[in-house]
Amino acid sequence: MWSSTAKSVVLHYTVDGEEKTLPMRREGGWWVSPEALPAGTSYRYSVDGTLVPDPRALRRPEGVHGPSKAWEPPTFKPFDAGNLLGKVFYELHVGTFTPKGTFDAAIEKLPHLASLGVEVVELMPVAPFPGSFGWGYDGVSLYAVHETYGGPDGFARFVEAAHDAGIAVCLDLVLNHFGPVGNYIAPLDNYYSEKHETPWGAALDLDGKNAPHTRSFLKGAALHWLRDMGVDALRLDAVHALDDDSDYHFLAELSDDVAKLEQQAGKTFTLIAESDLNDPIMVTPTAKGGRGMDAQWDDDLHHALHAAFTGETHGYYEDFAPREALVKAFENVFFHAGTYSTFRKKIWGQPVADDADRRRFVISSQNHDQVGNRAIGDRPSRALSDAELASVAALVLLSPYTPMLFQGEEWASRTPFLFFSDQEGDEEMARAMREGRRAEFASHGFDSIYGYKVEVPDPTASATFEASKLDWNEAAGETNRRMLDWYRALISLRRESDTIGDGTKIRVDWSGDLLTLHLAKFDVVVNFGQEDAPIDADSVVLAWSDAPTAGALPKHEVVVLRTSAN
Repeated sequence: MWSSTAKSVVLHYTVDGEEKTLPMRREGGWWVSPEALPAGTSYRYSVDGTLVPDPRALRRPEGVHGPSKAWEPPTFKPFDAGNLLGKVFYELHVGTFTPKGTFDAAIEKLPHLASLGVEVVELMPVAPFPGSFGWGYDGVSLYAVHETYGGPDGFARFVEAAHDAGIAVCLDLVLNHFGPVGNYIAPLDNYYSEKHETPWGAALDLDGKNAPHTRSFLKGAALHWLRDMGVDALRLDAVHALDDDSDYHFLAELSDDVAKLEQQAGKTFTLIAESDLNDPIMVTPTAKGGRGMDAQWDDDLHHALHAAFTGETHGYYEDFAPREALVKAFENVFFHAGTYSTFRKKIWGQPVADDADRRRFVISSQNHDQVGNRAIGDRPSRALSDAELASVAALVLLSPYTPMLFQGEEWASRTPFLFFSDQEGDEEMARAMREGRRAEFASHGFDSIYGYKVEVPDPTASATFEASKLDWNEAAGETNRRMLDWYRALISLRRESDTIGDGTKIRVDWSGDLLTLHLAKFDVVVNFGQEDAPIDADSVVLAWSDAPTAGALPKHEVVVLRTSAN
């Protein structure tokens, strides 16, 4: 255990129901036990008389307030996912992906993902958090696994089963803050910055006097998941909140250390940043002064697609109302690339070079943020026709970017995905969260959905969590099966025909009523008009309906055409 400030540390552990103590010796800032604890032993540390759990514990069976338990990672079978750029990702929340909400239940759905063509499953955060339900972004034990999901053993079984199905595993990891409840880091040392702030309070110190042990702790968590837990990729949450003014940015250091781990392990790892900055420095190699991430999320394309198809133009969708926004986002990666953002009230973003690999940018029409941070967690399927949903899917899945689906999207699920967070009976905290959410939605106009006011559900209620559980019975419906077949066909075309080519810039036209993505071998054409549009029936490769094979593209429908060169 690390603590540079402790005067004494005593290990408290339980053997055969009897609690024992063992003084620990200091080696620099580390406190070391003279004896190794057998696997399964419950333990805590007494730091200058204050009992705390192990911040690097691998198992927390009694929750964030209980003792840690010694646990050893298993030996995983060799699996190298290779380069994940351009592959099809699928984001899921373990607690709502299945009725049981466990890793073992999710394993039973892996054949569905494999048959769909998913190549990478991205798990929302699994670190222990207060209570039994939550999104996981308020985790406090970054090396461990939420016990309700199945703990580290369940996680390991899921990773092994995914690999057996040929699916890589990406873990959403939160390194930008600790959750407020169950955070016992304070008695050990100071991890917080004196000059930076985040939306969650004081930033973690990455460039001040506490930076050495803070950076080591956060890097250690990331390397643990890759090295010890079989994870193939990490999605790093909100890296714009990792404030670091040092010459060697924390992300660059992490990237370099992961590159060293790749050499040691003989396998490929992928780092993906969620960044709000619209700055290609995230995916610029560290040797060229960049942060060294392999890829980053691109919200601008989501916003442009959402505004174009739903007509929503309030809040951060305001600047994406013109049709040119969708063209610019597809062609240039970012819509805001040194332009004025009305929502932020400032110039935002940096341009992306024309020759930049578009596979370095992850796009989606649905994800946990863009669905879950709506007042009633409604999906596009609430507002769009099946033909429009099919059109959006084609634009995302056949683009040169790295596409990501969100659980249930593939059959046009109407199950909401709401924000939920168990406050363990803390009524004051629950009230603050309820009021805060409602005020936030009202301030940006997001408490109105398609023209009518809505009531924001109580995020602390178990009913809100239960309502967000994916309804797998939907997938058996006739129209849902058709959508599922459509997604399978699109992914198959993407994989088998190499529609993305080398991920270079594409040309997009929106002339009259037709939006066309010009790809390496195909054109994806969407009719935004109210009338049928003539198309070349002999060039049809894939279409939502039979009409294009007769030479007509109905309104709001999509067709994939073979280019003249092919």
